[in-house]
Amino acid sequence: MIRRQARLRREYLYRKGLEEQERATAERKAAIKSAVEDGKKIPTELKKDAVALQKQIDLDGAADTTLNSVDDEYLYAGVRNPKLVLTTSHGPSSRLKQFAKEVRLILPNCQRLNRGHFVLKDLVEACKSNDVTDLIILHEHRGVPDGMVICHLPYGPTAYFSLSNVVMRHDIPNVGPVQEIYPHLVFHNFTTKLGKRLESILKHLFPVPKEGSKRVISFVNSEDYVSFRHHVWTGPNSNIELSEVGPRFEMKLYEIKQGTLEQGYVNTEWKLRPFMNTARKRYFIGEDETED
Repeated sequence: MIRRQARLRREYLYRKGLEEQERATAERKAAIKSAVEDGKKIPTELKKDAVALQKQIDLDGAADTTLNSVDDEYLYAGVRNPKLVLTTSHGPSSRLKQFAKEVRLILPNCQRLNRGHFVLKDLVEACKSNDVTDLIILHEHRGVPDGMVICHLPYGPTAYFSLSNVVMRHDIPNVGPVQEIYPHLVFHNFTTKLGKRLESILKHLFPVPKEGSKRVISFVNSEDYVSFRHHVWTGPNSNIELSEVGPRFEMKLYEIKQGTLEQGYVNTEWKLRPFMNTARKRYFIGEDETED
């Protein structure tokens, strides 16, 4: 079983490497095609291979060269509903347990699991054997939830978030009941390549909603802090009233790894480095909306 999983992992990484090569070639073709159509100079780094790439462009003709990866991590998203498992760190406090219960109500098709004495490797293997698509782990510091890890199975990626300004449901005034219907999703200001990657990780935690759903979950990015809000709406189309059902919190992405949680040596796709905080008004997920 272990050798089979290692073989499947090697095959996946090999296909992933071929995909990166094809994507790089497609970007170079697009750069040359754009330069020829606009009458501009070909970029210096592409002059050596410009003739060969132009021949490939002529052979492609009007064919669609958009890459459709056969080994995409979210290949079956939308075809079958996601299956989630939610757990906490070892020895959770009562506040973290309550927060885990509220997060479970947010995510459809999610099962909350008491961590107990499970080690990380056994937990991931159990999820893989039961066809779980995503494993979510919540962390805390002195009773305050401060971290979330989202691990997509069976091959990754794994996203690490820090949490801040966590407000529970019972702390929100006039809070309404939570509906179990599949929610509509709203993503705002996820415009960069990293932003699209983060949007893909978050949106595939939820199944496809029905048109009549009156439940809305919002992910709003501002200065690389993603604000999570949960609402239900009532009333006719001309007079819609939103009521918050909570919880609410802010998420800060600080790392994306290409493997799963139990794998120690995997490639880091993106990481928030200390020197990145010194560049003012430099954002990685979306655009700066404070500028006019």
